[in-house]
Amino acid sequence: MAARRVVITGAAGISPLGNDWPSIEAHLRTCRNAVQRIDAWDIYQGLNTKLAAPAVAFELPAHYNRKTTRSMGRVALMAVRASELALQNAGLLGDPLLSSGKVGVSCGSSAGTHSAMGDFGRMLNEHTTEGINATTYIKMMSHTAPVNVGVFFGLTGRVITTSSACTSGSMGIGSAYEVVRDGKQVAMLAGGAEQLDATASAVFDTLFATSVRNDEPHLSPRPFDANRDGLVLGEGAGMLVLEELEHARARGANILAEIIGFGTNSDGAHVTQPSASTMAVAMQLALDDAGLPPEAIGYVNAHGTATDHGDIAESNATQSVFGTQMPFSSLKSYMGHTLGACGALEAWMSVEMMRSGWFAPTLNLDNVDPRCGALDYITGRGRELQVEHVMSNNFAFGGINTSLIFRRWQN
Repeated sequence: MAARRVVITGAAGISPLGNDWPSIEAHLRTCRNAVQRIDAWDIYQGLNTKLAAPAVAFELPAHYNRKTTRSMGRVALMAVRASELALQNAGLLGDPLLSSGKVGVSCGSSAGTHSAMGDFGRMLNEHTTEGINATTYIKMMSHTAPVNVGVFFGLTGRVITTSSACTSGSMGIGSAYEVVRDGKQVAMLAGGAEQLDATASAVFDTLFATSVRNDEPHLSPRPFDANRDGLVLGEGAGMLVLEELEHARARGANILAEIIGFGTNSDGAHVTQPSASTMAVAMQLALDDAGLPPEAIGYVNAHGTATDHGDIAESNATQSVFGTQMPFSSLKSYMGHTLGACGALEAWMSVEMMRSGWFAPTLNLDNVDPRCGALDYITGRGRELQVEHVMSNNFAFGGINTSLIFRRWQN
């Protein structure tokens, strides 16, 4: 079976920068981040970081009632709402195609809803099932987002669960791309989600990987900067509608971009220490899949977490593949690390920046760490660029590496 071309016909998200592209672009152009000091976290003894980037408030229509949302924690709710907006954007909301078995969902999160996990934790510690009910596990389970998306929209195609920490969203997109390309589904909802919680920050806090500039939220995180002191967590959800090109054309769909390359591999060496060499291989795999030479890429969106080992490994890997002239920036400097959502939100924003011809800078990048790779770091007020291809990269605990390539759509 010949490979099919895969296009993006819908995209939406919930993020710390806004919940639609015009709002997000306006925020990006202010060159100010969305990081806040979370005073409510002061109650946690031993938690050093108090910084985070909560999602902008979002409204739910009336059909999000007790019955339809009873199995959803916040992470699933954001994924479902982002999916609904993406389907609406694609012109597929309510379409019989959704229940035909030809449409599936591919997405994930690092974890389910933390408070539901806490209910089971109470059972272990206090020997009581108080607080546990029929939906507690559904809210807690790692695949709560894709399952709830599938049920809410009556999808009867494939459900691919990509709970791979910081690559959950990018793996969701890449896996969906392969499924549509190979003719297994006509369309897929693809992306990732994550909700903000102090316990998630504690994971990185124990590794001394969080920023503690608690009184200067506007100055953190600082990806690739010599004075960075760690990451800041965010939250949100990003969902794309990936669709087989001829099907999209036949229904007159508006096409945002084409996805043409996906590469993924693993370090196979250490759970938390990244490897520049295998990161570079993942990027090359995506280039090979797209049939492109490195010089065809006009911009690389960095994972850019502002952690010491991560920034150094990623930037050197990028230099090894593309040389020193590659325009390069990290959106995490604006919205923190949204974990399972970052791969989807960053891919969507990279596509939209390509469409607009303006690429956001890395905020707070005043002095590039000399240990980082030599690249064309976008700083200041951003960069006007007309490019045909962009790459978006993400790297996760466990040494899971992903690279996505998108092509500008020309009607």
